[in-house]
Amino acid sequence: MLNWISIAAVNMAIAVALGAFGAHGLKAIVSPQQLEWWQTATLYWFIHGLGLLLVAILIRLNYATQTTAWLLQIGVIIFAGSLYAMTLGAPRWFGAITPIGGVLMIAGWLWLAVSTFRLNNVAV
Repeated sequence: MLNWISIAAVNMAIAVALGAFGAHGLKAIVSPQQLEWWQTATLYWFIHGLGLLLVAILIRLNYATQTTAWLLQIGVIIFAGSLYAMTLGAPRWFGAITPIGGVLMIAGWLWLAVSTFRLNNVAV
C-alpha cells in the first residue's frame, strides 16, 4: 500500500513552491489572465493536497479506499498541470484537458462519499 500521508505532504510542498513561484517569479512576466490560471491551479492543488491528507488518514483507519486517493491525485495533476502549462506558454487548446482533471477530482470526492457510506453501513 502506498504511503498516502507522505504523498499528501509532498503535494502540499509542491503547492507552496508553485504558489511562491507564481507570486514572485511570474507576476512580472505573464499576463493577468495567465497569473489567474496559475493562482487557480495553486488553490486547487492546496485544497486537494489537504483533502488527500484527510483521505490518507481515512485509508489508514479503513474508512476509505485507495481509489479515492488515486482519483484526487491524478485529477489535480491533470487539472492544475494543464493550467500551469498554459500559463507557461502551452497552446490554449491544451486547456481542453483541464475539465478531465476536474471530473476526476469530483469522482474522487463522490467515491469517498459512497465508499464511506457503504463501509459505515457494513459496520452497523
